[in-house]
Amino acid sequence: MNGPEIHLTFAPELHVFVPAWRRGGPTAVATDGSSTLGHVVESLGVPLTEAGQLLVDGRPVATSHIPAAGESVEVRAVVRPQHVPGAPLRFLLDVHLGTLARRMRLLGVDAAYESEDIGDAALAALSAKEQRVMLSRDRGLLRRREIWAGAYIYSDRTEDQLRDVLERFAPVLAPWTRCTACNGPLGAADKDSVEDRLEQGTQRTYDVFAQCTACGRVYWRGAHHARLAAIVDEAMREFGGAAA
Repeated sequence: MNGPEIHLTFAPELHVFVPAWRRGGPTAVATDGSSTLGHVVESLGVPLTEAGQLLVDGRPVATSHIPAAGESVEVRAVVRPQHVPGAPLRFLLDVHLGTLARRMRLLGVDAAYESEDIGDAALAALSAKEQRVMLSRDRGLLRRREIWAGAYIYSDRTEDQLRDVLERFAPVLAPWTRCTACNGPLGAADKDSVEDRLEQGTQRTYDVFAQCTACGRVYWRGAHHARLAAIVDEAMREFGGAAA
């Protein structure tokens, strides 16, 4: 680009997306005179899902604003908690975020997950069709215009990923109500009705069961319950009130 020159400042939260020399303060950027400010911001490495308010010479503008020579642009971070208008808050996670999807489902958050790599175009189309917030560490995917809404997952540690999503979107938590395998709703199950799905040791030891109404998977408070309960308790203390 060799058109009008503008000066950009990125919020500290966005520094992960830009080179070190753009992090200290206003830096000059030559534009082409016709691209939108949203396009300029994305061309510098920041997905628009992560850009909050855009200020030009101190006044808010839309991403469709065409920058003019000499303008000072401030790119702020997304305000948290972030409100997603329109649809009930639901999520879609890409192939690399399976553990995060299971943690979200454990807390009762509607989290669809693609266990196979179906491609960015298909994921973006599914996000739009089902009006789900796309969660990904793939910046290219988050730049696709078709997605309903999206968010970059900053950490590669599941614990930090979960905390980030809960803090950013503040979803309603309803632990133990969703199947961690398929995302379907759980319902109470009579022991006799699920007996043919249980090992003999489980039949002798446990009496309280839940079953997924979608895939039929059966749940009980087995050997892993204490570890899962600790995850639930921590999330409820920080983001959802007292655990049930």
